[in-house]
Amino acid sequence: MAHLTLEEATRLGAQALRCAGASEEMALSTAKALVRADAQGLASHGLSRVPQYATHLSNGRADGHAVPVVARKKGATVLVDAGEGLAFPACDLAIATAITTAREMGVCFVGITNSHHCGVLIDHLRAAADAGLVGLGFANAPAAMPAAGGKHPVFGTNPLAAIFPRRDADPLMVDLSLSEVARGKVMLAAKEGKPIPLGWALDTEGRPTTDAQAALEGSMLPLGAVSSPKGSMLALVVELLVTAVIGARFSFEASSFFVDEGNQPRIGQAFILIDPGALAGADSYFERMETLIAEMLQDDGVRLGGARRIALEAKAQQAGITIPDALKFQLDQLVSEGSVV
Repeated sequence: MAHLTLEEATRLGAQALRCAGASEEMALSTAKALVRADAQGLASHGLSRVPQYATHLSNGRADGHAVPVVARKKGATVLVDAGEGLAFPACDLAIATAITTAREMGVCFVGITNSHHCGVLIDHLRAAADAGLVGLGFANAPAAMPAAGGKHPVFGTNPLAAIFPRRDADPLMVDLSLSEVARGKVMLAAKEGKPIPLGWALDTEGRPTTDAQAALEGSMLPLGAVSSPKGSMLALVVELLVTAVIGARFSFEASSFFVDEGNQPRIGQAFILIDPGALAGADSYFERMETLIAEMLQDDGVRLGGARRIALEAKAQQAGITIPDALKFQLDQLVSEGSVV
């Protein structure tokens, strides 16, 4: 394993992306987000994504020089166009605009269209919590899950996230994929030649599989699919929020992220920011938050949402991160073989 400080990892990731065709801003925004994922123990959404992103930049599936813009604004609603670039600069713009709007209007719904993979969804909401705002996040992805009762992939793994700020404490965070597990975990298992547990995915024939590569070629099982269609129904809700409402592509219209060739995915993300001061009032909100958390913590073993990730990230600030030697070689090769575009 290769050991890197967070600064070294960010610099290496950004340089590899620049050599593949990303602008300075896009490369740095993306690298920071990926390294933050690694720091939280989320290797499936960390620097392991750089070779994939680099291929998409090189072959035109993502525009490395796209500049996100606010395409439309009406009242408390905002539409950001990512311009077929990597999603991270567009998410930065969306959240910054939404914070300003929510402070003024009390709430903001911001959608991002013509986008790409957005990494760890909850991390985009950290700035909202720092500003004292409650945040909700939604995203779709290339088709990976069937509709309830179906067999072929229609929805993406369609994550959703929520963040609730606390006074003088880390925010409460919820971040989950609506598949049984995030597809990135299957991707990582396939790269490492490892099996996956039964109940994660189906092969192309709709049969349960432990073969990670067969799972990538088949479909992911929705959350709780063994006993309930609830996961599929939630995926449907997210799908419509980030596509029909804001004009992005449906999951089944976007080529897989896990193949080199394909279309520009043009998928969507959406964030809702709420100012609790405009409703119950900030003091009441923070008091109610702590009352609930105190009740939860009466039981031994209760873990607050996001606590483990935040603790790991704090440790990584001092200790750095480790990545597989093979990945370090890939990143170094991208830098040595490329040239800043």
